[in-house]
Amino acid sequence: MAPYACDPARSRGRRVWEAPAPDRNAFQRDRDRIVHSTAFRRLVYKTQVFLNHEGDLFRTRLTHSLEVAQLARSMARSLGLHEDLVEALALAHDLGHTPFGHAGQDALNACMRGHGGFEHNLQSLRVVDVLEQRYPAFDGLNLSFETREGILKHCSSRVARHMESLEPQGVAHRFVAGYQPSLEAQLCNLADEIAYNAHDVDDGVRSGLVTLDQLMNLSLVRRFHDEAVRDHPGLPRMGRRRLLSEVLRRMLSAQVHDLIATTQANLARAAPPDAWHARQGAPLVAFSAPMRQSITELKRFLFRALYRHEQVVAQTQRGKAVVRELFEVYAARPSEMPAEYAQRPDVHRAVADYVAGMTDRFAVREHERLTGRCLFG
Repeated sequence: MAPYACDPARSRGRRVWEAPAPDRNAFQRDRDRIVHSTAFRRLVYKTQVFLNHEGDLFRTRLTHSLEVAQLARSMARSLGLHEDLVEALALAHDLGHTPFGHAGQDALNACMRGHGGFEHNLQSLRVVDVLEQRYPAFDGLNLSFETREGILKHCSSRVARHMESLEPQGVAHRFVAGYQPSLEAQLCNLADEIAYNAHDVDDGVRSGLVTLDQLMNLSLVRRFHDEAVRDHPGLPRMGRRRLLSEVLRRMLSAQVHDLIATTQANLARAAPPDAWHARQGAPLVAFSAPMRQSITELKRFLFRALYRHEQVVAQTQRGKAVVRELFEVYAARPSEMPAEYAQRPDVHRAVADYVAGMTDRFAVREHERLTGRCLFG
């Protein structure tokens, strides 16, 4: 590892002390606990863009998390960062996501207005700190500080100050003090971006909502399409699926190589002597300016052509209705929830925790059971 990598031997430890594992470092142990958690298994039936029942080959939160982990771990090795910590962060970053993707989060946040709100990133931390119930000595997974801090990607100043009052110098302190997350966390955040841009293009074309002709107007796609056809003149005759796969593979590789090269240059210039000094100043893990511009162009296209496509919007509106109506029923009749939720004094937060933990298909079934209405065929 490089001197600026997080070192598990120097970890700030866990909230509840545990003897070190004899054959695993602290970050390996975190990763293993995440993989074995209930929340991680639920990701297989949680929406990325397309709802679970719309097709077997579309990405889910689970497959997305695995793709992020693969990309992040590969780049961490090239940069000398701690691979186990990066992998743990990648696998945990979406644990708090609601059913029906961002639409479910928006609906739940609206329901929780006046009760503390809801944000999936904060919920991911809540999952690993509180909601997982697997160990006799503590709630949650009792992860190491560095993993918990990296899971908290963003946080409002109001929430950060509140969290700081509960856990001084804790995982929200950097938002109050104004320093960066660890390099491992910075890397995981950008690996997340690389992964979802590429697989949302792939899923968009597979769904028929986005065409290759539309994508050819994007500089990043046109560049690698032309390179692929130049290197393999017969590729267009092999079918659009193979052509798109080759274009996306080259796009992914270019983004990875650009991030590694740019970050290596930033690290050489800053020369941080250790992990703490690497967190001062501007983020060091970054894309070059031209690559960032190309990625921004791609993101804007996806937002316009895919995420706001009338077919996607129609499905997500149904998802919002399911979440909203489930919340209303449970808030009025807590006994409809399992006892460990129904008996909690803060009814609204208990409902939010319960609904957020649902898979798409369980939410649909519960909604139909409680309302008598089926919003999805």
